[in-house]
Amino acid sequence: MYKLIFVLACCCATAVQAAPYLPASGQQVLEAVPRRGDPLQQELRRLRSQLNANPNDAALAATVARRYIALGRSETDPRYLGYAQAALAPWWQQTAPPPEIRLLRATLLQSTHQFTPALADLKAVLAADPHNTQAWLTQATVQTVQGDYAAATASCAHVSSLSIELVAITCIANVGALTGKAERSEQLLDLTLVRSPNAPPELQAWALTLLAEMAQRRGDSAAAETRFRQALVLSPRDSYLLGAYADFLLEQGRSADVLALLRNQERIDALLLRRALALQQSGQQAAAQADVKELAARFDAAAQRGDTVHQREQARFELLLHRDSNAALALARKNWAVQKEPADIRIYLEAAAQAHDAGAAKPVIDWIAAHRTEDLVATRLMRQLRAGI
Repeated sequence: MYKLIFVLACCCATAVQAAPYLPASGQQVLEAVPRRGDPLQQELRRLRSQLNANPNDAALAATVARRYIALGRSETDPRYLGYAQAALAPWWQQTAPPPEIRLLRATLLQSTHQFTPALADLKAVLAADPHNTQAWLTQATVQTVQGDYAAATASCAHVSSLSIELVAITCIANVGALTGKAERSEQLLDLTLVRSPNAPPELQAWALTLLAEMAQRRGDSAAAETRFRQALVLSPRDSYLLGAYADFLLEQGRSADVLALLRNQERIDALLLRRALALQQSGQQAAAQADVKELAARFDAAAQRGDTVHQREQARFELLLHRDSNAALALARKNWAVQKEPADIRIYLEAAAQAHDAGAAKPVIDWIAAHRTEDLVATRLMRQLRAGI
């Protein structure tokens, strides 16, 4: 069961980097350092010390990397992903590292949207071990993000024969909800969750988050609200969940709730973006502009590093905070070449609508038609584009 829980950390971990930050004064608190007496931190220090003494111990390195990835997830702190990669340094450039190391490398590669090498590693792991649940589920996640739904469905089918029901159905329903089976997928996942009261909290939170997003896309705000809140009780520091719920609240015009939700989450670029949008929505322009300035510095730093992980967020930044629809559309188009999730559809269509460029939106509109993707916001935006608004 521990490995199944770790799968969630693998599939959802996201690397977030920021530009250097200068505090306003020496009294300003920059970061709360984990207490040295924390048992988890003590255990990590012990393991890290052992690894420093034996850096080529693959089993020990894998243990350290797994711990850091899980901690990065639970603490909403992307720095731990860097620590995980450091633990794997002796094998990072190897063509064929040990399967356990290779799976962890794939996990970290997909977290920075390096999907092609991540999939190559996953396929190699599965060739050596066709019963590796983690590899099948991580592969299904990457394939879904890329919009390769047939391959994702096949990967989920393998998960169903290897894992507990809630994991398998969540995997399958996530694909079905994007391919014309939204109502049936939501009902099946909801029923499975009810039948799984003893499933680990991390698994329940994952399913609830997907259910909340399904309800949101079909316009059922009450159901979405209930599910988001239930998920937050189970996983209050989940950065993906926080961002998804913040987006829902912004749609509802509930900026005060967004600001309360995201308090002390400024180090995560995607969450800082949502806070800036909430400040703008609430009329707190001076505070919003401070966040805009910080976000611009972070995006500039990412561009200098050649980091394109956050093109979707940057497109939203340009469209909603800088009011530059053409820049937003260019970023949304680049992002669409990499990933095709519902949020990618929305920002592309919204940028095209604001730029009055229906032609630019044709690839996304065709994609929606081909895959029968159901989303009320996307439907509204397509109507705007057809009307030339």
